[in-house]
Amino acid sequence: MAIQISSELLDGCVLGLLMHDDYYGYALTQKVQGSISVSESTMYPVLRRLKKNQLLTTYDEPYQGRNRRYYRITAEGKRQFKVIQEEWRDFKNNVDKLLGDESHE
Repeated sequence: MAIQISSELLDGCVLGLLMHDDYYGYALTQKVQGSISVSESTMYPVLRRLKKNQLLTTYDEPYQGRNRRYYRITAEGKRQFKVIQEEWRDFKNNVDKLLGDESHE
């Protein structure tokens, strides 16, 4: 059984990566897929939604005769990331308690 990731948590993963550096779509997808199971077809709608909600901006850079679309986190995206990060900590701590992690008792 694979644990399903919520869209808010996936948003947080994307925003967290972009807190450190800008990424083009495919590289960002590969980074996320290196840690959690998510399809490429899932990632692009996430990126479009984050951009629509003004949490990301984009810019294009030429690469080998083509353009790569890079994603950059906005100030609002940074604020939203902090909210998701705090909600994740609370959720994780509560689940750890339920699963018997003694460090959270």
